[in-house]
Amino acid sequence: MTRSVQTLDHVVVRFAGDSGDGMQLTGNQFTATTAIYGNDLATFPDFPAEIRAPAGTRAGVSGFQIHFSSENVFTPGDAPTVLVAMNPAALAANIKDLKANGLVIVNTDKFTARDLEKADLASNPLEDGTLDGFQVVPVQLAALTKLSVEGLGLGAKETDRCKNFFALGMTYWLFHRDIGTTEAWIRSKFKEPFLSANIAALKAGFNYADTVELFLSTYEVPKADLAPGEYRNITGNEALALGFVACAALSGRQVFQGAYPITPASDVLHYLSRYKDFGVVTFQAEDEIAAIGAAIGASFGGAIALTSSSGPGIALKGEAIGLAIITELPLVIVDIQRGGPSTGLPTKTEQSDLFIALYGRHGESPMPVLAAQTPSDCFWAAIEAVRVAVKYRMPVMLLTDGFLANGAEPWKVPEVSALPAIEVKLATEVPEGGFQPYARDPETLARPWAVPGTPGLEHRIGGLEKQDVTGNVSYDPANHEHMSRLRAAKVQKVLADVPDLVVNGDADGLLVVSWGGTFGAVHTAVRAARRGGLRLGHVHLRWLNPMPANLGTLLKRYDRVLLPELNLGQLATVLSGRYGVAVQSYAKIQGQPFKVSELLARIQLECAAI
Repeated sequence: MTRSVQTLDHVVVRFAGDSGDGMQLTGNQFTATTAIYGNDLATFPDFPAEIRAPAGTRAGVSGFQIHFSSENVFTPGDAPTVLVAMNPAALAANIKDLKANGLVIVNTDKFTARDLEKADLASNPLEDGTLDGFQVVPVQLAALTKLSVEGLGLGAKETDRCKNFFALGMTYWLFHRDIGTTEAWIRSKFKEPFLSANIAALKAGFNYADTVELFLSTYEVPKADLAPGEYRNITGNEALALGFVACAALSGRQVFQGAYPITPASDVLHYLSRYKDFGVVTFQAEDEIAAIGAAIGASFGGAIALTSSSGPGIALKGEAIGLAIITELPLVIVDIQRGGPSTGLPTKTEQSDLFIALYGRHGESPMPVLAAQTPSDCFWAAIEAVRVAVKYRMPVMLLTDGFLANGAEPWKVPEVSALPAIEVKLATEVPEGGFQPYARDPETLARPWAVPGTPGLEHRIGGLEKQDVTGNVSYDPANHEHMSRLRAAKVQKVLADVPDLVVNGDADGLLVVSWGGTFGAVHTAVRAARRGGLRLGHVHLRWLNPMPANLGTLLKRYDRVLLPELNLGQLATVLSGRYGVAVQSYAKIQGQPFKVSELLARIQLECAAI
């Protein structure tokens, strides 16, 4: 059989199966291989909250989607071109997203009557017409995997666990990928007999796809024309950790992280714990309050301090965040947002912590807030948050989300010389007239940062209101108002480090505003809309407090303003109230990121209303 080779500029592949089928591992390996090949890419891991969700059920389906291209990629893609379905539940949960005439590789060994029942299917989708209009490749994955690892001493369950590598091998063949990267990874991660078994399954899947006549075509996605440099594949959580590691070198100070494990923030703690030889200390506390308490103590002691969590943990840290604000100590608080309220949707993404970031503390407790926009941008956002916290001597909230935390993209490793300096000015000498712990730098309003034990700079801090300059406890009404206004003014001083917004697109018509992890989808949708002849511009907010100085002017320049966000309109509420502009909120709160098609349809409606 002669197969054709189709050259495509981009492809979206989705791996789907039970939580125990290794779909995240499979997706990560395909991603690593694709990154080394030289494609631009974006990924979207999507998995249940349970450690082992009910096997064979739709609730237990784990998925991993990768969009790779010869051009720039900004989203993990709306609809897969190829779906690898390991069981009926995975097929039923994902087939609706597959493109027309898309390719679906199905593990037919899992389509027994019992499997169909667990997936709530009244009939077999392989036989009832469900897959009409798609290219279907039926594969007996379990049986073929068993043959490939025969004689290696594995039991039935251990053998079955190798089937994801068989499917991965088939996918590598389909897209002309080299199996060498994954083979090397297997050798580094597994011991015998699992090492040999996984490699045997990987090779068997590759060779099976090459020899059977199930595929009409193979696909070639040329390398992307990326800027010269050294690249690595990186997730948002990895990028955050590396950003904080860089801060240790840039500041010349020890970095201390106090954290309590919580999805999806735990990986930041895991990654940072590997860098103890680079001036990083990690502390896994017994609870969220202890974690931030330790971080505040580390900051008092002169370290670059951070604490990381998700929405529930940020709520628990609220009083201690107020302590960091009133003591005016540098601290970075990372909130990797997930679906809420309460335990909510631990493994799904959301942007619904904006209000708690801006207002979620008792008393008048303003603090700077910024948000990362892509997985690799988390590196730069971490450095920026630390730099501002140190310069202005106060806590800074850094927002990411589950989509950014677990998603991946190629990251051009920066030159060390390109990293911004973090200047740490510690008080070391007793000024004339004696040390005053709340004396201020007139430019930044920052108070002195004096490390305990420095001779002559002994001072007391705590949660009670401070007398201006001296730092003594004060209950004076006028002083309290003065200090409250002064702390608010200090946040506004950060505007000196917040650049004006630059519009991408037209200077009138519709303005689309985005923030955080919605950047990629909004950018792509706006670009498509402008190519279609619509008149609109796009601005993306990195700083949410203080907001860029020219934001109000931009909002009032356009005929209509649209703000898509993964909540019920939190930033739209803030902008409408602050600037007196009618902001059209496009709210989505389903635990899933925006699709480009959704945004494009809404943009078309908004442009038609002008």
